[in-house]
Amino acid sequence: MKHLSLSGSKRTFGRKADVREVRKEGKVPCVVYGNGAENTAFSVEEKALKTLTDTPYCHIVDLDVEGAKFTALLHEVQYHPVNDRALHADFLAIDEKKPVVVEVPVIITGNSVGVRAGGKLQVSRRKLKISGLIKDLPDDLTVDVTPLAIGKRITAGDLKFDKINIVNPKATIICSCLATRNAAAAAEEGEAAGEPAQE
Repeated sequence: MKHLSLSGSKRTFGRKADVREVRKEGKVPCVVYGNGAENTAFSVEEKALKTLTDTPYCHIVDLDVEGAKFTALLHEVQYHPVNDRALHADFLAIDEKKPVVVEVPVIITGNSVGVRAGGKLQVSRRKLKISGLIKDLPDDLTVDVTPLAIGKRITAGDLKFDKINIVNPKATIICSCLATRNAAAAAEEGEAAGEPAQE
């Protein structure tokens, strides 16, 4: 998983006037906590935060708050209900030697046999939660649908990846191949063509 460097400026906790001033400066109030670290309030440039929020991918954040360094994950972002601008961000400090849980995109590859037979591929999950050490976390999970037939599905329990575990329930449906009218008609024609002629 890719690392992204982010620099922040310290700020004080609890004063609404200070928070408003931070936002007027084009910055987003943030806090980092966890992994035994003291809660640290800081702010980052709104444009810099967008490099984390405006992407489907998760990043390991190398956070520097005026010399205090953290390895962290973007945990939660609060947005304005009207203009959708970030109002506040929480970062979770993590330990490189301990497993962490992150959500990564699912990349569908291949042309399923079901689709080639006239079926329709339906993708139910675009992201999955995985657990593993930072050094082993992938940017995404590739799912090959080539063997997927009409009426069949791929679930989280069907997927296996080295050095990571999928946190979602095993029954979570990733994708399925649905029958369509064209597929049903083709099947009926195939059956009819295989029938012996009536005397």
